[in-house]
Amino acid sequence: MGIHFPRSKSTNVPKGHFAVYVGKNERKRFVVPLSYLRHHAFQKLLREAEEEFGYDQPVGCLAIPCNEESFISVTCTLSSYKW
Repeated sequence: MGIHFPRSKSTNVPKGHFAVYVGKNERKRFVVPLSYLRHHAFQKLLREAEEEFGYDQPVGCLAIPCNEESFISVTCTLSSYKW
């Protein structure tokens, strides 16, 4: 379980995962496990997205307005979390 760094602009998302776009200006696509939605650190990122965009996401899918390094830090912590 963990974060996926896509090598291409594929729209395929493995079962049990979802795609998010991360960044304020230039966005990068990440694919993460659905289990991350249960963790308070990821929920905080989702609240930030809601505050920034409301429910009208600018790219037609879930966008998180934090820098890539912060997102990777959170997801790396979650990938080592014992569910």
